[in-house]
Amino acid sequence: MKSDELFSFLQPIAASEVVVDTNLTDNESRNELKRRAGSPPPFSASANDADIPSKVDGSASGPSYKRRRQSSTNLFVLDEVEIDSMREVTSDRGLQGPVEDGTRIELRHQVRHQVAVPSTYPYVPISQHVPPTKPARNFKFNLGPFQQVSVHAIQRNESVLVSAHMSAGKTVVAEYVIAQFLLNRQRVIYTSPIKALSNQKYRDSQVEFEDVGLMTGDITINPSASCLVVTTEILRSMLYRGSEIMREVAWVVFDEIHYMRDKERGVIWEETIILLPHTVRYAFLSATIPNAMQFAEWVCKLHDQPCHVVYTDFRPTPLQHYLFPSGGDEIHLVVNEKGEFREDNFNTAMGMIQQERGDDPANYESGTSRKANSRKGTEKKEPADIQKFLRTIMARHHDPVIVFAFSKRECEDLALTMSNVDFNDAGELESVAVVFANAIDVLSPDDRVLPQITNVLPLLRRGIGIHRGGLLPILKEVVELLFQDGLIKVLFATETFSIGLNMPAKTVIFTTGLDDRGVVVLMCDKKLEPPAAKEMIKGQADCLNSAFRLGYNMILNLMKMEGITMEYMLERSFYQFQNCARIPILERELWQEEDRKRMITIPDESLVAEYSEYRQQLDQLAADFKTVITDPAYSLPFLQPGRLVKVKQQEDDFGWGVIISCQKRRNRPAFNPDKLPANKQYIVDVLLACDDKLEVSKDRSALSAPNHVRPPPPGHCGVPLVVPVLLSTLYSISRLRVYLPKDPKSLQARESLYKSVQEIHRRFQDGIPLLDPVSDMGITNEKFKVLVKKIHVLENKLSDSKLHGDSRLPGLYALYTNKMSARSASANSERTYKPQETSCRWSRRMAPLQWRLHYVSPEQCAALLSCFVFAEKSSQVTKLRGDLARPLRAMQEIARRIARVSIESKLAIVEDEYVQSFKVELMDPVMQWCRGASFAHICKLTDQFEGNIIRVFRRLQELTRQMRQAARVIGNVELEEKFEEALEMLERPNSVIFCSSLYL
Repeated sequence: MKSDELFSFLQPIAASEVVVDTNLTDNESRNELKRRAGSPPPFSASANDADIPSKVDGSASGPSYKRRRQSSTNLFVLDEVEIDSMREVTSDRGLQGPVEDGTRIELRHQVRHQVAVPSTYPYVPISQHVPPTKPARNFKFNLGPFQQVSVHAIQRNESVLVSAHMSAGKTVVAEYVIAQFLLNRQRVIYTSPIKALSNQKYRDSQVEFEDVGLMTGDITINPSASCLVVTTEILRSMLYRGSEIMREVAWVVFDEIHYMRDKERGVIWEETIILLPHTVRYAFLSATIPNAMQFAEWVCKLHDQPCHVVYTDFRPTPLQHYLFPSGGDEIHLVVNEKGEFREDNFNTAMGMIQQERGDDPANYESGTSRKANSRKGTEKKEPADIQKFLRTIMARHHDPVIVFAFSKRECEDLALTMSNVDFNDAGELESVAVVFANAIDVLSPDDRVLPQITNVLPLLRRGIGIHRGGLLPILKEVVELLFQDGLIKVLFATETFSIGLNMPAKTVIFTTGLDDRGVVVLMCDKKLEPPAAKEMIKGQADCLNSAFRLGYNMILNLMKMEGITMEYMLERSFYQFQNCARIPILERELWQEEDRKRMITIPDESLVAEYSEYRQQLDQLAADFKTVITDPAYSLPFLQPGRLVKVKQQEDDFGWGVIISCQKRRNRPAFNPDKLPANKQYIVDVLLACDDKLEVSKDRSALSAPNHVRPPPPGHCGVPLVVPVLLSTLYSISRLRVYLPKDPKSLQARESLYKSVQEIHRRFQDGIPLLDPVSDMGITNEKFKVLVKKIHVLENKLSDSKLHGDSRLPGLYALYTNKMSARSASANSERTYKPQETSCRWSRRMAPLQWRLHYVSPEQCAALLSCFVFAEKSSQVTKLRGDLARPLRAMQEIARRIARVSIESKLAIVEDEYVQSFKVELMDPVMQWCRGASFAHICKLTDQFEGNIIRVFRRLQELTRQMRQAARVIGNVELEEKFEEALEMLERPNSVIFCSSLYL
């Protein structure tokens, strides 16, 4: 397709297209563009500003929050085009048999282009772009519309975000970036989220380009190359170090940029993008994300450069979704190639599942409350279902197949059920054996006979693979290579396999563009409603939301950089940008509150204000009074069964009830249990009138009244229930007691006690008599007497008020409260627009804390450092010997001191949790490894998978290198030599832990 044909839709305006004129000459056109983009971009000159009045409450000029933020750079969304495309493909029944030859179906997809542009940038519409006569790279196929638009943006030296499904062809964009800037003798960096993907991309790039290097932390190959393939962590490290390489970088390709929303590692992407120079251009490759334009606006604002967004829902491989009911014999098509949901087929599949379980297949509600004994043992049929399903797939030539499991153990168990099935012929079996032997030949003789290695070979020879966390890295790569070569027909994998690796599967959740059809099969053994299935199969992708957070690692890195502070990072983060997107909405809400406040007029407002001030002071004193009388030292002697008490929890007033029992809390909260107020350490069981539509929770560790328990609505009697409440919720304690029957919790007794309470109300219409805190409870504290005196004074002032007894008082008080509420909302909104400052206190008291590593051996150093890098769950109980226990205790004491200083600095840290986060389970295995033990031996010392152990050891290697560098920086030669010796003990040549990647 030629360029003029590609952009021909920009000339006429068709009914099915949305075209925006890119030749903007006035503000009205710009605002229209932003309206069509969905919402005004953050920090932009919004047209909505005109809707906000400049004068409020008669002031000469608007408040500061309504003035244009001078530090903001205006952005505009231009070149917005949406087009629908259509293509014809041969129909395919997939797993349900052939169709007549020549049958064709139409598949439609959408391509959308937008660009965020700084207001001062001389933007030229991409439709007017003139491609170079000799492109940097020629492809053996015709580029699709979204690929051509992306390439044109690159040719103009403008950043681009490509959002498309897997297998749509995003790699073409990355290849063109590399080709163009290698041709121009400029550096390009290609980043990926994981080392395995970096290794694979390096191997693929070497085939296409020669001047390629690799840097992953474990491996460094040709670091002076013009094209460097790196992990994102390495790129961040290069930026913090001020690497000379970064001065020469022209473009950075971020693969799998949607990984930025990852809670653990997503912040690394954000740091890197913020720290990169403004002169760098970017190519972001992403799966489909709904808020791609918001991300592009952030990049545009951050680096003051245009950023294109090219989105397509095009799938080169149309997908068919099937259901395979547990225990059934048929596969049911529920979503066809056109994306149409087949509800009739879905209902048929659900009926088969319900019939297998003994439910009525015609009634969807029948399975919601079925008992366990109504099942017909479907769990036991799962292995048979897997085999039946896979045989069906193989018979119809829809292999290779990926079966995703939800746990590592399940992944192995499913693979073992297929151990008696052969999918490879004799020639393929021999090829597998040769590849496997060549791969493990780099290992030492001891490591070649590890149980995991010897057990996986029989499965691989049959064409069955396993890919899960905890697998040896070398075995993962063997499986990946065999799968790519078609020597593995069925692969059982966990979700980690789906992170960007290029694996040509045909029947799998995601497919590449190598086949005519892709098949998705959902094996279900429980009832699903059609809406739930539609959401699973057709649901929208997750938004790209920021996972930015400040951590000690970032703070330490920033401290050694000149001119960049924590505030700098926070102000430029995607997190801040997304929050600022709500500013126009908040401004509108603020104006509404100001308008509401201005319209409220109150007669005798000064008197009402005075009365309100007294009332608020009295409420505060009453709260202090309640805290004293509910102190266990004074109240416990009077909390006998039968005593009448009034219970009030915040806005929920339960009224008077009867005490049934009182006891100390057994399950105190984990956070600072010793600092829990005394009146929150006791639970009182009280008979109360409750809403009859709610249930009483049995959780006796709640900090207030149980969840879902509310008083009855006004005018309703409610139902009497025995409710466990905290002592602190007792609002008043009566002098009266009633007789309790033997079983006060029975329905008859509860109803009888409730009638007694009602009778007491009838007899004491002037108020139920209360315990006198001084004469009855014996509270003689002088401060309490002063408190009581203040309450009497304020009550007298309220009685002397001119509004006391005035029939207008309730209405006036409500009006005044409403006005104060509007004023409070206005003040809170104003504070929203003030510059946000975040400070992290680095206490000087931390300076003297030094870890006395001089007194431990190198292997003990390595063992102690393992506590910082091991984070896996473990059920084993670890007992350390004295040579490890002593330094561990010293380290834990330092951790406690750090936690206490952090708590003093108002950081949300729980001391015990912080200390326990340094896990000790791998200390002994690390020590034994450093002393020469085999990998097989150290695996017996822990319950961790072999792959998890290797991952920890590699992280430990990197941490030890950093500690060595730190010792060198502070000039401690002795400590530097100790870490150097620890590294030599860790890094054994030809060991399974540190063997090189098969991709290299």
